[in-house]
Amino acid sequence: MGALTNLISAEYLHMLARFLICVVVNWIIVKTLYYPKSRRRDFFFTFMLIGVAIFFIVFFMIFVLEDMKGKTGIGVGIGMFGIFSIMRYRTDAMPVREMTYLFIVLCLSVVNALASTMPLLELLLTDLLIVFCVWVCEKYLKVEPCKLIQYDRMELIKPERREDLMEDIRNRTGLDVIKIEVGGIDMLRDMAVLKVYYKSDKGVATNSVDTKVKIRQSEFVE
Repeated sequence: MGALTNLISAEYLHMLARFLICVVVNWIIVKTLYYPKSRRRDFFFTFMLIGVAIFFIVFFMIFVLEDMKGKTGIGVGIGMFGIFSIMRYRTDAMPVREMTYLFIVLCLSVVNALASTMPLLELLLTDLLIVFCVWVCEKYLKVEPCKLIQYDRMELIKPERREDLMEDIRNRTGLDVIKIEVGGIDMLRDMAVLKVYYKSDKGVATNSVDTKVKIRQSEFVE
């Protein structure tokens, strides 16, 4: 142990302890709270690795800037701006629920990386408090899953024929539809975009908007 402390500084060992706490807490949030409802392995992969990357970026950014008197605050501010800007500049649209979890993972990674003077017990309690808040929201603030559907029977989108529209969607998709919202209407292509809320067959809500589905001439394509 003495040889190890000669090779690695006490500050770095303290960072490793904070990193372990960060990874475990992010794993609990993503694995036990996010993934069981969404079953999205791509976002699981993204959340965990972004959390790891952001932790080390922030830690070494502080490590490099700590000797630059008067510039640490400015450097941290610019770094935080760059980190959180990645939530905006992306190629694919991200559902609100996934965006929320990404924000939580980013915040936890930043907090654990910056908490160099905070006792590990207090840091752990802070992380567990965030986990508890996420768990409460997931348990008691349930949202029905929904799909965006490109729909071709324009005569059924009228408000007075809403029940006929819901029945047609049920028959053609097999979804247990509970509510439909009419979005964009393309009069040239004789098509409308519907936001269809439904009960999940497995009893698990995704709380996310699924990939857009096209319904044309009784075809249903995921």
